[in-house]
Amino acid sequence: MSEHAEHPRAEAVTVTDVAQRYWDVALAAAPSSATLLGIHDHDDRLEDLSVGSDAALRAQLEGLSNELADLTPSAVEDQVTATLLDHQLRTGIEAIDLRLVEMASDQMLGPHASLLMSAPQMTYPTSAEATAALTRYAQVPRMLGQALDRFRDGLVAGRTPAAAVIARSINSLEQYLATSFDDDPFLAAGIPTEPDGSTWDGADEWRSDAMALVRDVIRPSFAMYLGVLRDELAPTGRDDEHAGWCHLPDGDEMYTALVRAHTTLERSPQELHDLGRELTEQALPEEYVALGAEVFATSDLQVIFDRLRNDPELRHRDAADITHVATATVARATAAIGDWFGRLPGSPCAVEAVPDFLATDAPYAYYYPPAVDGTRGGTYFINTANPTGASRTEAESIAFHEAIPGHHLQIAISQELDGLPEFQRHDGATSYIEGWALYAERLADEMGLYSGPIDRLGMLTADSWRSARLVVDTGLHAFGWSRQQAVDYFTRHTPVPLDQVLAEVDRYLAMPGQALSYKVGHFHIQQLRDDAAARLGNRFQIADFHDVVLGSGAVTLPVLSDLVQRHIDERAGR
Repeated sequence: MSEHAEHPRAEAVTVTDVAQRYWDVALAAAPSSATLLGIHDHDDRLEDLSVGSDAALRAQLEGLSNELADLTPSAVEDQVTATLLDHQLRTGIEAIDLRLVEMASDQMLGPHASLLMSAPQMTYPTSAEATAALTRYAQVPRMLGQALDRFRDGLVAGRTPAAAVIARSINSLEQYLATSFDDDPFLAAGIPTEPDGSTWDGADEWRSDAMALVRDVIRPSFAMYLGVLRDELAPTGRDDEHAGWCHLPDGDEMYTALVRAHTTLERSPQELHDLGRELTEQALPEEYVALGAEVFATSDLQVIFDRLRNDPELRHRDAADITHVATATVARATAAIGDWFGRLPGSPCAVEAVPDFLATDAPYAYYYPPAVDGTRGGTYFINTANPTGASRTEAESIAFHEAIPGHHLQIAISQELDGLPEFQRHDGATSYIEGWALYAERLADEMGLYSGPIDRLGMLTADSWRSARLVVDTGLHAFGWSRQQAVDYFTRHTPVPLDQVLAEVDRYLAMPGQALSYKVGHFHIQQLRDDAAARLGNRFQIADFHDVVLGSGAVTLPVLSDLVQRHIDERAGR
């Protein structure tokens, strides 16, 4: 080459480049989540919860954040991606800086709960991936041991757990260890089949090796973990009078960060508390009175609440009844969505029961997304452990929330969007994800999907539930409420069954701030829709609005506002 020849110019870094590298980093840091998504590059690994791993991850996230800050995207799509990516990076860095893992000994976010819930959902489609899973299983002692090290670091810093959530963790661990080895969740993973659909010829050997790991490695490590929770953490637990994070040395800082992370808005705990009280104590009672007069022939709010809570005719008969209602509700919604959405997901949504060993301390229902490799569709898990204690009135609204037109519709569509960076299709803002699902409960009413007025009262119950969360979550973690104060508020202002209230309150103790995302997101989406309908008049099309809302992944609420505003301007011919 001539000494005067020009060297090839390096390609400019784009938002898409940074987004892809972020996704690579995120999957490497959360290998179990990668497998759940159907991405098999990390099947032989479990999460590294050590201080050193956090430091290395933080450096990577900060480097990506600095790169992103140097870019000035011009295309609208890149601007959306950059804003969402910035939110994810900042939230990830802040979680490491606040050492939130030190608080994760609870029944919801604890590594023991994550392992037990995710293990039976894993699929390993090839023999190499199934073999890698055995290497992963051997790392359970390391992962649980690292978690215990972090919990002990938290104790040294005065970060004691709430006694209530430690008790729930201990209970679920005891239940797991009491189950039969043959029913162990680590043996329930999906392993390969032969091309003709017959059983994989290595299946028996794989199960034998996995059983040996369960017997000799996994269960002993869970027993050790249980012993530390029982002997070291439980005695330090904060009593019910001091259950919220505001009683921790740096609890206010942690809670403020989580409020911002989960809502994607700069809303103070006081603002959210006041909004919750307005909805729970004023707006919703008016709806109850109107519908209660039709159903129960009374306008007395407390009588309506009492009937919804205690009438045995409004409870499920048995586990089969729970499953039947859930399955029928999902099928009915699936058949109706074509008139309300332009985009529809290709992935199906199955209905399954929550595993028995998790059921006592698990919520009434939850959802697992599809695997992107096609080995598993979306799954709506329904808790059948206490059928006669579960309200029949709420069953349909919960199915609409968790499955269709809620989580499954939104998440499956997001996974199938073309032209978006991978992280944007599979990751995103809690307030968007949960806000959409709560919006879906009310949308189902507009779609005529509820079976009758009793089920519509269940929709109001679910709305009360989420509105009261604004009051209770902030009450516990910002204003020093006791656990009993939180229970009393639910009892007085909602018809949520009393035997479910305590588990709900303990969920908020375990996951501060997360419960705020539901109503904040729903309120925001509904306001955007009302504004679009008012400004567009007869040009407003509900399917188009929904396609805009669902067309860019789980964006932050400010970004969603921009997307809807752009839609309004385009439709109005501006």
